[in-house]
Amino acid sequence: MTDFSFYFRLGWEHIMSWDALDHLLFIAALSAIYVFRDWKRVLILVTAFTMGHSLTLALSVLDIIRFPPNWVEFLIPCTIVFTAASNLLQRATTTGSMRINYVLALLFGLVHGMGFANTIRFMLAKDQDIVAPLLGFNIGLEIGQIIVVLLLLLLAQGMKMLKIARRDWTIFVSGATFGLALKIALERWPDL
Repeated sequence: MTDFSFYFRLGWEHIMSWDALDHLLFIAALSAIYVFRDWKRVLILVTAFTMGHSLTLALSVLDIIRFPPNWVEFLIPCTIVFTAASNLLQRATTTGSMRINYVLALLFGLVHGMGFANTIRFMLAKDQDIVAPLLGFNIGLEIGQIIVVLLLLLLAQGMKMLKIARRDWTIFVSGATFGLALKIALERWPDL
């Protein structure tokens, strides 16, 4: 249980830390088009992201897949830029666009999962069972993401109560995440 609680805390701190700004920006971009009444959809969306994140994290820790860290660190903000740009270009939320968001969350979760793999790989002992650490980390991460999403949805609800149009809120959040993520991507441009 010690491994579980240690890695749970690590997952929690990963999402709640300013060092994980790219993770927070992705969650903000994912949830920017939703309002509080959509909380179930957003939780499914965030869980799809966590599933993708968990899969590549596990495969990376097991050394089944490995990608150059400089490319992973570059691609992570690119997923945020893409998600935010999609929000900015999308005029209305349709059932089809919601399904696309789930697929993108899962696929982009795959990229994000590789970002933390090296850290966890170095922390695990060579013969250590990875189930409890990965489970703990992912549950800590998921609970942290849910709290961040709920705070963002409450903030969106507050904007609605202040008579700020939903589209204006989406443009504000998506524009801010787009700009910050683009800056991060350019700073992380990989050497060829």
